[in-house]
Amino acid sequence: MAAIVEAARREDWAKRYGARVAAVISNRASAGGLEFARKRGLDTAVLDHKAFVTREAFDEALAAAIGRYDSPAAPALVVLAGFMRILTPAFVSRHEGRLLNIHPSLLPAFPGLHTHERVLEAGCRFAGATVHLVTTELDHGPILAQAAVPVLPADDADTLAARVLTQEHNLYPRAIGEWLLTHQLDEAGQR
Repeated sequence: MAAIVEAARREDWAKRYGARVAAVISNRASAGGLEFARKRGLDTAVLDHKAFVTREAFDEALAAAIGRYDSPAAPALVVLAGFMRILTPAFVSRHEGRLLNIHPSLLPAFPGLHTHERVLEAGCRFAGATVHLVTTELDHGPILAQAAVPVLPADDADTLAARVLTQEHNLYPRAIGEWLLTHQLDEAGQR
């Protein structure tokens, strides 16, 4: 998330694409990204998923929070960064085509959790990260961008994860910029 916020400012996404990072919303009050966002003047919100009886109720509240930043002329691009919750089909459908995620593998290989451990157990020579559109099938949406890193002989899950994370910090902002470029609105609010 921090890499995205910094790229948006450094590359002047407001001027370049007519886009800005409007808010950071987390389901954990302790998320470090909230303080990072506040220090940069961004709106923040916390929706503790444990306070909701159902996944659907949480997703409705999350959609409402996101909706405060949505408008017909500038629909919100919803970017998941460190958000480790499976979203309901209704939520995904509501944001279809503008809901992005990054996953620490070269999808379609190794969707889900414990990615780096599974890469090492499988004896892969390369690992990486994938930015994709979110669909109702976990980590199976259309791929927007990927970055590969070699798996080194001395790697453990932590060293591999650190190297992949470095690529994620470059890949995700670049993929968002490319998405924004291809989805720019003209002055009449049309694509």
